[in-house]
Amino acid sequence: MVFDMQKNAPTTRGEAVFTAVRGDILAGRLTPGARMPFADLCARYGASTGVLREALSRLAEQGLVLVEPQQGYRVMPLSAEDLADLTAARVEIEGLVLRQAVIQGDLGWESQVIARHHALTRTPQVDATDPARFSDDWTRAHAQFHATVLEGCTNRRLRAIANGLRDSAELYRQWSRPLGHDEDRDIAGEHRALMQAVLARDADAAVAVLTAHIEHTSVVLLDRAAQAEHPG
Repeated sequence: MVFDMQKNAPTTRGEAVFTAVRGDILAGRLTPGARMPFADLCARYGASTGVLREALSRLAEQGLVLVEPQQGYRVMPLSAEDLADLTAARVEIEGLVLRQAVIQGDLGWESQVIARHHALTRTPQVDATDPARFSDDWTRAHAQFHATVLEGCTNRRLRAIANGLRDSAELYRQWSRPLGHDEDRDIAGEHRALMQAVLARDADAAVAVLTAHIEHTSVVLLDRAAQAEHPG
């Protein structure tokens, strides 16, 4: 097969620029709420306006970039109010779904929880080339573990709401590493404690562990968000 290198070069370059900008957002190098002037970004990434516009449009679809009419693009802001509301909603809904999962889940579900936890523990947490970021593989394994924990609940509507709230929190979760500066946190230990409570069929303990897990991620960002909204 013969490739038209001129035809495919822009696509390849566009993917590289998209990946680079996305990585800088998730690592906090492009700070929450920061303006994204085309001239500055074109120079920073060595990209044309067209390639950059395509990358920013894709990032806006992923909720990483905000498009403001007649003002251009900026990194999605870090909002203390939104994070507090989202955290409260997640604690209530995910706690309810988890409690039902512990009560209703069968042996097959237990096996899946163990398997997903094993995969999570075997996946490097940080990006080998960018230690300021969670690795994409770990992010996927993390999402799969938490989704599986909730799958024991037989109410599909409740599970969908809970997973939707988790998806909404993904950017905050990504920012908790570069912006939260909580290097002493034992995330692996939190996941292990959640799995153990689930397997012990201790609904109260499982909900308590999950609540602390959710709230810890938020606490490390709330102070940063407050500073961003009220500098000085």
